[in-house]
Order: sequence, then C-alpha cells, then structure tokens
Amino acid sequence: MTFENLLLEKENGITVITINRPTKLNALNKATIEELHQAFDAENKDQSTKVIIITGSGEKAFVAGADISEFAHFSVEEGGKLATKGQELLFDFVENLSTPVIAAVNGFALGGGLELAMSAHFRIASNNAKMGLPEVTLGVIPGYGGTQRLPQLVGKGRAMEMIMSAAMIDAETAKNYGLVNHVVSQAELIEFSKGIASKIAKNSSVAISNAIEAVNANFKDGVNGYAVEIKNFGKSFGTEDFKEGTTAFLEKRKAEFPGR
Repeated sequence: MTFENLLLEKENGITVITINRPTKLNALNKATIEELHQAFDAENKDQSTKVIIITGSGEKAFVAGADISEFAHFSVEEGGKLATKGQELLFDFVENLSTPVIAAVNGFALGGGLELAMSAHFRIASNNAKMGLPEVTLGVIPGYGGTQRLPQLVGKGRAMEMIMSAAMIDAETAKNYGLVNHVVSQAELIEFSKGIASKIAKNSSVAISNAIEAVNANFKDGVNGYAVEIKNFGKSFGTEDFKEGTTAFLEKRKAEFPGR
C-alpha cells in the first residue's frame, strides 16, 4: 500500500506511521485523514503488527492542526458532517483499535493534531512539543473529540482553561497534567517510543486487545466498564495465549504468544 501523505516503517512487530506533509506542518486534510484510516485499518488487520507508533515528519510539528482552508466556508450541516466523518474514520477508530497505538509527539500538536494524539492509547513527547486546542480563536470548538478526551486526561478544570484560553502548554506541563507519559529529547523520541513498544510487543496481543476494550468501556455512556472487564477476563481463559502464558510461567520460561 502506497500513500501520498504518509510514510510507513515496519520492524520487529512495530509499525511507525509518519504523517509527511512538512510544508503544511503535517496538517490534517481530508486526504490525510482517509490515508490514516487506511493505514491504521491495514496494520490492525496484520497479525504481525503488535504496536503502532504515530508521529509527524520534520522537527517542527506532530500535526499543527486541521487544514482550515478545506472548511472555512462550510455550512452548519457540512460542519456537522465533517466532525462525524472524522471521528468515524480516524479519532474514534484509533481510540478503539485493538492494536496499541502510541503517539510520539514531535513538536506542535494543535487542534486536530492534539485530538489525534489524545485518541492514541498514550503519548510520549519531545521536549520541544507544544500542545493546545486553539479552535475558539476561529469561532469554532474542537470537533474531533477534544472536548471529551481532554477532560478525561487532564481533568475538567484544566481542560476548560486550555479550551477557553486557546493557550498552548509545553511538554513538561503536559506531563504534569497527565496528558503525556514521558518527555525526552527530539533525537531520542522515536527510539524511546520503540523501546516501550518492544516491551508491549512481547506480551499477549489478545490480552492487550481485551484490556483496551475494557479500559475504554469506562468512558462510554451507558456501558458498565466492570461488566466488560469481567466478560473479557473470562474470555481470556479460552485463548491460546492464556494457555501459553500460564504454561510458560509454570515451566519458568518466557512465553511465546501465538498472537491475534
């Protein structure tokens, strides 16, 4: 599969997807969102892919936002459809992917860029990263999940301040807020992310997929997260991964999981 706006690198069960629009600071246009959907979908279906890392090309930006020129003249109906389609193709899609997704935030992550990073299962930032939701400066609100995921990650008060002020925060502040897990130099970012991905890749992909579903269930209206956890815990006992994991433990050896 070839892409116009993405680069893919696959090694040792880890796929790095790089958004490659450096002259636009990797801004998300419709074509890039569609390509990202295709790439995530294909990697999720590839059983050899254990972890996906999403990052941006260059040293300035992860994703500097959405491509405003594409929707500056939209109607109310068109704006609603834009947000609905974006959530379906990318943001909700990534959050609920059964393959772990790490966002390696290498610079500006603004608007749709921060929303993409927040849809990943967790985030690692370079020390020059800046994050924010500046949509209110354009007379609009975050439409790709920002008003929902940011409060989940940093709390209601901090999210309200960030959204209403449109202010950017730096990487260390983001770490203090719980928005990112780690801050490293830009030169170390991808290798550091791959190091964590390698640890994840050694574990049971089936169990990780079930864990992702259970954790996400807690944040879905009308869904009992504890019930999903119990269901998925029980399902684990019928998997080849469970048999291998427990047998390896009892035999005092490292497990070799068959995978998804």
